[in-house]
Amino acid sequence: MQTLEEVLERYEAVIGLEVHTELTTLETKMFCGCKLEFGAEPNTHTCPVCLGLPGALPVPNKAAIESIVLAGLATNCDIEKHSMFYRKNYMYPDMAKNFQTTQGPVAFCMRGHLDLEVGGAAAKERHGLAGAKAGDAFENVTVTEEGYRAHVGITRIHMEEDAGKMVHVGGEEGRIAGATHSLVDYNRAGTPLIELVTEPDLRTPEEARLFMQKLRQIYLTLGISDCSMEEGSLRCDGNVSLRRRGSTELGTKTELKNINSFKSLHDGLLYEIRRQAQVLDEGGIIYQETRHWDPSAKRTIVMRVKETADDYRLFPEPDLAPYDLSDEFISRVRAKLPELPDDKAARFQEEFGLSAYDAQHLVEHRSTASFFEACMADADKKLAKPVANLIINDVTAWLNANADASLEDSALTPARAVQLVGLVDAGAISSKQGKEVFAAVLEEDADPKAIVEERGMEQVSDTGAIEAVVDAVLAENPDKVEQYKGGKMGLIGFFVGQCMKQMQGKGNPQLINQLLEEKLS
Repeated sequence: MQTLEEVLERYEAVIGLEVHTELTTLETKMFCGCKLEFGAEPNTHTCPVCLGLPGALPVPNKAAIESIVLAGLATNCDIEKHSMFYRKNYMYPDMAKNFQTTQGPVAFCMRGHLDLEVGGAAAKERHGLAGAKAGDAFENVTVTEEGYRAHVGITRIHMEEDAGKMVHVGGEEGRIAGATHSLVDYNRAGTPLIELVTEPDLRTPEEARLFMQKLRQIYLTLGISDCSMEEGSLRCDGNVSLRRRGSTELGTKTELKNINSFKSLHDGLLYEIRRQAQVLDEGGIIYQETRHWDPSAKRTIVMRVKETADDYRLFPEPDLAPYDLSDEFISRVRAKLPELPDDKAARFQEEFGLSAYDAQHLVEHRSTASFFEACMADADKKLAKPVANLIINDVTAWLNANADASLEDSALTPARAVQLVGLVDAGAISSKQGKEVFAAVLEEDADPKAIVEERGMEQVSDTGAIEAVVDAVLAENPDKVEQYKGGKMGLIGFFVGQCMKQMQGKGNPQLINQLLEEKLS
């Protein structure tokens, strides 16, 4: 198959996402009092309501309604005051009722949007940016210094209940194909679930991945879900079609179902775009179908022909009254909105003089953003950049290498982080030594100053002492001095090394370099 770049020269990819998020921070299910608990013994959190037994009547979870309104406000949606639930009929073992309670044409949240900042390698997937200048705008994109900003519309966020979980036994990788039998766990059935549907405004797999990542950040900030893709509380369906460049008519779309990682979302869409291009180039037909992304085989596989809305026979839920949200209710929920990631990043830039890159990386995770703020609560603002560097580079690398660790429970307190960057900033230790002290703080649960003193690491920054060593090294190596002055500039590293050797690694390398350059000029 052709590369993505080759395909996008001739075709435009049209991508839309359906993001399903379980409201895992709630205590009970959507329409009954059953406990929400991931990993519980199968079928231990069920009742006549979530099993759909005759005569059982649903009672809506008010906290779930507050959560979806919160999600809508955070994604710039209009909150619809009047809406209702419907029955979406389908017969499958994971829903004992044989229908799903969901919302119809009018959802709680309508007509929203998010803006994506796309830069670096991610921006290279977008076709047609070559030669564009910052400020240029076309379609839903505005070019920036780092790449571009994409405006992505949100059609709706609606509320529904999740289905149960099928466990296929005897097949490969837990799939139904080849399984000897299947089990059903109804613990998840009835879990409050919100589904966000985007407009078909995404054009590259990277934009889709960035949208999903940004939405996850927002939901985590709101505290409405743990957003665990591994446990299935955040998953995504990707819809993609191709059309010839210059055409406005949409092609036939396929749907990639239940994507459970950012990488799978990107790679699945990437493959599907290339596959559809090959089919079209060969004169074939793209069918509207649901496909599965197989990460091990790195290809999509047909699951079933896509259903249409008529197949679900949607009709108003007779056991639930229509909703009328009051202005007071919406205002009360709006008052609960925390500072969102984009707003926090903008504040970090303005208040601490950080770059957009540093600010965005700090707010990627609540823990790193909160840690940075705790560090800067009493610290000199001139340390903001080195503190940010410590968190973005060293702390993030440590967290990635220790999946079960948390910053909150680590030995690195905000006070110790500030003390560490202060030692480096003051020239007491080198940046290389700073990394050694960082590791020691985590391993030994000790203050940076104590570690530096105990190991005798403090740098010599006395100009007179360093100058004496520099003079001695130059006097011992007259041939090297002549070679340097003759144009062999790389010898500066040799001189620095000799000086550091004589000072047992404690010399301030910046001062050594400065003095060497002065004396060799």
